[in-house]
Amino acid sequence: MSAPFTPLLRVRHVILGALLALSFGEATQAAEQLQPLLVANQKSALKVVLEVSGELKDVPYEIKFSEFPSASPLGEALNAGAVDVGALGDAPYVFALGAGAALKVISITHVSGRYTTALIVRNDSPIKSVADLKGKRIVTGRGSIGHYLAIRALNEAGLKTSDVNFVYLLPSESRLILDNGDADAWATWAPYTTVATQNGARILPNGPDLLTNHSYLAATSKAIADKRVQLDDFVVRLDRAYRWANAHPAEYAAAQTKVTGLPLAVHLAVNQDTKMERVSIDDGVIKGLQNTADIYQREGILNKHVDVSHGFDPDFNAIRLAAEQSAEQAANPANPQAAR
Repeated sequence: MSAPFTPLLRVRHVILGALLALSFGEATQAAEQLQPLLVANQKSALKVVLEVSGELKDVPYEIKFSEFPSASPLGEALNAGAVDVGALGDAPYVFALGAGAALKVISITHVSGRYTTALIVRNDSPIKSVADLKGKRIVTGRGSIGHYLAIRALNEAGLKTSDVNFVYLLPSESRLILDNGDADAWATWAPYTTVATQNGARILPNGPDLLTNHSYLAATSKAIADKRVQLDDFVVRLDRAYRWANAHPAEYAAAQTKVTGLPLAVHLAVNQDTKMERVSIDDGVIKGLQNTADIYQREGILNKHVDVSHGFDPDFNAIRLAAEQSAEQAANPANPQAAR
């Protein structure tokens, strides 16, 4: 009697099958069969972690990276079908779905650490709490995770978004107007939070659990249909890269600073305090994103109801789990619990 075709066997068949084809001198034929995967890269984030971890070696298909300065244009590129897959925060992903994009989240990574997203004020600011922001100017990116944090923090403090003035700019511009006094607070994310605090800015305390701190890897429905083998392989490579980054913060920081131009100390501080973990797509995740969408609609940022339940593909859960279990078993061969 043959063994059942488990998710673990599936991931081995998918990935090893493609690599075996190459090892038998069929590289040209394999390249023709597997179309290039078009990956949207925000500030080189995906490319750097894949490259430094060694996960861009021996890929049985071509990966073509496209660079984007922020989540908003990245979401627009996904919506237009100009790229196959890209990483977004939960709030920007809601905007992409609201624009009618035929997208599905295929992989989720939880990013935990101090100040992954925060409200920042100058050190000499009289503002001591979120409640003190009434009547003040908050700079952030429209539809960004920083924007969402500001909304949630204001609500928790008993304020409405109409009680403040939002200024929408990119992070590089936001820091400048905070420093020169044209904004009173900045709602942003790592590594900008670390850059600001290392230069004397203060973090405003806010309530716990305002954000999920999830990074969504979203793919177009067309890519899921036409490039499933590539996507199956890509999500596993990315998970391995994140696990490598967790274990090698200094090496990861050195690679990041070459691309971003930020001081090594900034990336090292972020990496030492940040952990990235695989998250399965389930009802709780979907419910959490629906809450984000509903808050944006209530605040008038979205002009219609967005049903986010159509924006997830849980079929990728199995291959990610199987690959992680296989890695744990390989690292701990004497521990039978590692394979469970």
